[in-house]
Amino acid sequence: MQRKPRAYLADVVAACDAIAIDVAGIDLGAYLETRSIRSAVEREFIIIGEAINALGTLEPDLFSRITQARKVVDFRNQLTHGYMTVNDTLVWAYAVQNAPLLREECAALLSEMDAEETD
Repeated sequence: MQRKPRAYLADVVAACDAIAIDVAGIDLGAYLETRSIRSAVEREFIIIGEAINALGTLEPDLFSRITQARKVVDFRNQLTHGYMTVNDTLVWAYAVQNAPLLREECAALLSEMDAEETD
């Protein structure tokens, strides 16, 4: 059974929330020194990339409304297939800068969907 766009957007929001929890209260140095945190953050970005990619196939109009959707999918691909060249400092920057913005966009799209359903 095919999932609905709402489920993919909810996955992105949940993964962004998990990233925020993972990096809360730590700095780049602590992130670089803690493999388990790096692994957790990377896993959440892989989930995000998979969800965004699925949206691109299922609902291209939603995909186009996510500011850096293509970069998100490309980032997922690099984490998955190029693990030996992952730049941990870049992943950190995405976690603290990009993930909160992505969460806001996807949460807003979910809110719009809710509003359309109640009209």
